[in-house]
Amino acid sequence: MNREYILVINPGSTSTKVALFREGKSIKQYNISHPKEELEKYERVTDQFDYRKEMILQWLESEEIGLENITAVVARGGLLRSIPGGTYMVTEAMIEDLRIGIQGEHASNLGGIIAKSIGDSQGIPSFIVDPVAVDEFEDVARISGMPELPRKSLVHALNIKAVARRAAMDLDKALEDINLVIAHLGGGISIVPLKRGRIIDVNNANDGGPFSPDRAGTLPVGDIVRMCYSGKYTLDDLKKKIIGKGGLIAYLGTNDAREIEKKIQMGDQRADFIYDAMAYQISKEIGAMATVLNGDVQAIVLTGGLAYSKILCDRIRRRVEFIAPLFIYAGEDEMTALAEGAQRVISGEEKAKIYEEEVELKI
Repeated sequence: MNREYILVINPGSTSTKVALFREGKSIKQYNISHPKEELEKYERVTDQFDYRKEMILQWLESEEIGLENITAVVARGGLLRSIPGGTYMVTEAMIEDLRIGIQGEHASNLGGIIAKSIGDSQGIPSFIVDPVAVDEFEDVARISGMPELPRKSLVHALNIKAVARRAAMDLDKALEDINLVIAHLGGGISIVPLKRGRIIDVNNANDGGPFSPDRAGTLPVGDIVRMCYSGKYTLDDLKKKIIGKGGLIAYLGTNDAREIEKKIQMGDQRADFIYDAMAYQISKEIGAMATVLNGDVQAIVLTGGLAYSKILCDRIRRRVEFIAPLFIYAGEDEMTALAEGAQRVISGEEKAKIYEEEVELKI
């Protein structure tokens, strides 16, 4: 039996990305689309388990890859309890928290559940890598100004940790020896101070920081409270205005940066102004995170889908390059990052972490 492939699974809201890696290289990748009418049959995200797993098995069969050829399964991590970064074995305690949605429901919660099911059927390991629940905050970062509302770490950890390793290589330094400020620029924007490999602070992309293509970012608290009690909006109305219909969509009617750049090039002054305001807010947050590191920053890194925008990156560069050199790694290759996390454990470079040992579980 020749077990040579790492199977990578990345569930999203309307699709499941799958890939096979061999010796660190992507051999096959595919995006399994899930029609809206199909997903609407399920009350909860985790109810989609059998449906999504079967689609993955059908894809493997279509590629003539048997489960006996898989050496490990790795998946995107979900909304777990707060844990340090790293590659984790999928355990029963983790599965339980993913099923109940301990920090909320999200399609990524299915990743570990499906990975363990496939892995257990073959007696091979299953992993998750750097989920959004990664929490490496220093305690001072948790203080919000209101004791009832501590600041939380919810972050695009998978891509941020992956590009941090790339930046360290380009600097010819060990990740544990450098400090970086990394801005993940996507539908949500996460900006972190990375202190010797640890994410010690972050704006929660859903609750604060710069506005993004479809999220409002930090808002005037008093005005938000008055909106809540104005009688004009329901809870769902306001949630959608903050996440989903905020940011660029609210101002310009689109979250497509390419469309906005075309408008700018055609002389649309409002599009230019709002896009510049987003660059301004991103730059301001980068500057704030540099202070967390006492100005000891070896590089600033821009990543995520918006990092493809030369207009945006140039405007950020002008404001922040006095702090440190700017590196741009556009996009987010989550599949490669997941495969690399599993490979580091398989090769012995890194030891897999155990969920139960990293958090206080009431089990």
